[in-house]
Amino acid sequence: MQLDEIDQALIGALRTNARTSVARLGKQLGIARTTVQARIDRLEVRGVIAGYTLRLGAAGRPALRATALVAIEPRAAAEVLMRLKSLSNVMAVHTTSGRFDLLVQITAASTEELDLTLDYIGGAKGVKSSESLIHLTTKISREA
Repeated sequence: MQLDEIDQALIGALRTNARTSVARLGKQLGIARTTVQARIDRLEVRGVIAGYTLRLGAAGRPALRATALVAIEPRAAAEVLMRLKSLSNVMAVHTTSGRFDLLVQITAASTEELDLTLDYIGGAKGVKSSESLIHLTTKISREA
């Protein structure tokens, strides 16, 4: 779907604050409130906007975040993914190209909890190797 400048500006405004009223968005974008609502509805129906979510501030986020890069044995993906899905500390798993097969995003309340999670992942049947990266400071975040 082609997005015009108004759609892009609307999406940008909603990324900044999805709770902004339709009237305020209309004023920001210089268009009628009804036009804003119609565009939001169209973007939702066409799957451009999939939903709205909550972003936690620093006080609400887990103390530690890490990424595990995981190489798996051939045909072991389903079993490894099932094991990762069972871990509440695993927030997302992405397939990758290159040396590693999976990129696993992890959160933990303590270094001990993170260490246990990483050990559990590394010891999973079908995992050839893993490498972990602990996130120190977020410099740029455009996450929804």
